[in-house]
Amino acid sequence: MSNRREALTKIGTIATLALSTNMMAQTGKKSVQISKKLKGNINHSVCRWCYGEIPFEQLCKAAKEIGIKSIELTGPEEWPILKKYGLTSALPWGAGMGIDKGFNNPTYHEELIKSYSEIIPKVADAGLDKIICFSGNRNGISDAQGLENCAIGIKKLLPLCEKYNITLIMELLNSKVDHKDYQCDHTAWGVELCKKIDSPYFKLLYDIYHMQIMEGDIIRTIKENIKHIGHFHTGGNPGRNEIDDSQELYYPAIMKAIVETGYKGYVAQEFIPKSKTPLESLKKCIQICDV
Repeated sequence: MSNRREALTKIGTIATLALSTNMMAQTGKKSVQISKKLKGNINHSVCRWCYGEIPFEQLCKAAKEIGIKSIELTGPEEWPILKKYGLTSALPWGAGMGIDKGFNNPTYHEELIKSYSEIIPKVADAGLDKIICFSGNRNGISDAQGLENCAIGIKKLLPLCEKYNITLIMELLNSKVDHKDYQCDHTAWGVELCKKIDSPYFKLLYDIYHMQIMEGDIIRTIKENIKHIGHFHTGGNPGRNEIDDSQELYYPAIMKAIVETGYKGYVAQEFIPKSKTPLESLKKCIQICDV
């Protein structure tokens, strides 16, 4: 199964390859032009790695035509291109040691703090206000100790975050299917970490796909913990495919619940298109979420 970890190593190379005739054809205005104006209740974003075979500027053009405001999980080299097309990166990356090596292990704190200290001013200079981070895998570290270790490491970055108005966003990931042994794998653990850190500059990425696998009860969990959530990702379960009637989550109801909380941030599509016309799949799923 394709996943983000694999994409991190492949995307730079794949993006330079020529597209198939089908992909080229769907970039025409008639193909990706959205049929009706979006309602504006949801700020739409899309994760770059899911469309790694599409050259970045081509994806920017398509996103603009669909009505998407952001392409995320992008790095410093891509931010000027986003700006060129009037887009932002709602959740950039560019720091850290990957998903497996995170703040739960003090061994990595020095390198992580150095890495994030270097990227945070660049994020601010680009006009962005968030950066993704990870707990790391357990590797024998208890959940209680992992909480303490994460809080110690992240608190060292908070003065810099406050100075540049950058929020660290830790992702909730499933440890059952995609990210074995990952520690921040339940909402309750992530919320407890938010409480320990007690800062507006640290919040959670609530990935709906991952949390459906780990715990379900999506709408209730979102409503009860919205003050600790700084970002959302979508994805169809099972398989992280299109968020349509082929899977078990009903996204219109989930999006309506998010809007009702007063949340004003971004919701990013992070499904892997099964269709031979992935931009058409993206357009369809944006419309599903546009409540």
